[in-house]
Amino acid sequence: RKRKLAVRGGGWRLSLLCLMLGAGLAAGGNAQTPGGETAKAPSLEAVLDQMDAAAARFQSAQADFVWDQYQRVVDETDTKKGTRYFRRAGKETQMAADITVPDQKYVLFSEGKVRLYQPKIEQVTEYSAGKNKAEFESCLVLGFGGRGHDLAKSFSVKLGGTEMVDGVNTVKLELVPKSAKARSLFERVTLWVDPARGVSLRQQAWESS
Repeated sequence: RKRKLAVRGGGWRLSLLCLMLGAGLAAGGNAQTPGGETAKAPSLEAVLDQMDAAAARFQSAQADFVWDQYQRVVDETDTKKGTRYFRRAGKETQMAADITVPDQKYVLFSEGKVRLYQPKIEQVTEYSAGKNKAEFESCLVLGFGGRGHDLAKSFSVKLGGTEMVDGVNTVKLELVPKSAKARSLFERVTLWVDPARGVSLRQQAWESS
């Protein structure tokens, strides 16, 4: 019988959850950057407009991911692999994740709650986002189907040029959270976005620690 543990979502639990799922994900596999910056990049406003247009058409997405978490202090890298699913439901973007490596875990983010199922110990842990729903959404669905100008509401956004990722010409966006609570989780985040589809092919996040 499944055991269920209900937990109210606090800032430290959000940080733990983001680390467990992986804020930095490579859509479509292990993304590499064989090319460097191109000679000319579009303006930031043009990129945000393009992401707005893509968000209006966004319905769903599926992404295989490889997440490498590097700890500089001990010089170790922890790797997780799996598949993430995104779906637009009204004004909400729902997310599910099937983590296969190193241990099987299933995660669902919907209606302001995150549910984590660990088959090995037959336990379901439920996190209620509550007043932190915006922080949960920015962490769990970042770079998948969101409007560009909504991104600018939560982050200071800087254009970092364009780079090739898995043969796709992406726009590199440097993000710094505006709220102190968000900065306590991640100092900055870099997205390699395909603005035509409104999805990120690579993400990189720096923890405040």
